[in-house]
Amino acid sequence: MKKLVAAIAAGIFITGTAATTVSAEEHEVQNGESLWKIANEYNTTVEELIDINDLKSTLIHPKQLLFINDTYSVKRGDTLNSIGKEYNISVEELIEWNDLKTDLIVIGQDLYIKGVNVAKEDTKPAETVEVVEQAPAKEEKKSTSQGTENTAAVKSETVESQSQQTPEGKTISVAATAYTAGCDGCSGITYTGVDLNKNPNAKVIAVDPNVIPLGSEVYVEGYGYATAADIGSAIKGNKIDLHVPTKDEAFAWGVRTVNVTIVE
Repeated sequence: MKKLVAAIAAGIFITGTAATTVSAEEHEVQNGESLWKIANEYNTTVEELIDINDLKSTLIHPKQLLFINDTYSVKRGDTLNSIGKEYNISVEELIEWNDLKTDLIVIGQDLYIKGVNVAKEDTKPAETVEVVEQAPAKEEKKSTSQGTENTAAVKSETVESQSQQTPEGKTISVAATAYTAGCDGCSGITYTGVDLNKNPNAKVIAVDPNVIPLGSEVYVEGYGYATAADIGSAIKGNKIDLHVPTKDEAFAWGVRTVNVTIVE
């Protein structure tokens, strides 16, 4: 996208490139470090470091490179297959590393990627700002008219963009409550095997499978995209129970009537 800015000077251009990298983390061992110290720093275990680096003992030396588990947060539309292709690993490895019971994953779930060092660049053209000489006074009216037309075009594009973001699918009205995995007597494991204690930010809803099939991707008004990955004895008919990280958030949600769109 190019923006034209009126000014007295002319011919100044600003360009750049924005890039993001997806990669597993490496650690270079420093003097005095131990596996235990490194494990604590990266919130992992000595056993994990030994496993993913194929170490024969706990002995390490300065300047040695160690792979650290990369954590991947599941996004909308992700599958184990697509994530495996991104990191050049198999679905079976993802299932084993993350102790998954099924191949169902949910938005916001964190997956461990062991000992992989794959870089992926997502380069986007940076905004270019062109500074041009200010138009003569007699042209101001025309410039104002063009500015009005441009503003109208931007508004039109914004409305169109917002329209495209509206999820398509079957929409139903439901009574929605909220729950958290951090409660007395709660296992934190959903009916489909998602560990919500390990994944407190996972977007999961409990449903009546006769109304919303398990594994469905849904859009919940006021909550966002989520996965139907749990059930509940009190969740019958047009009711859902959505997962939130804390009890305070669950109490704040209360009971609401919302629209749920079954996207997939």
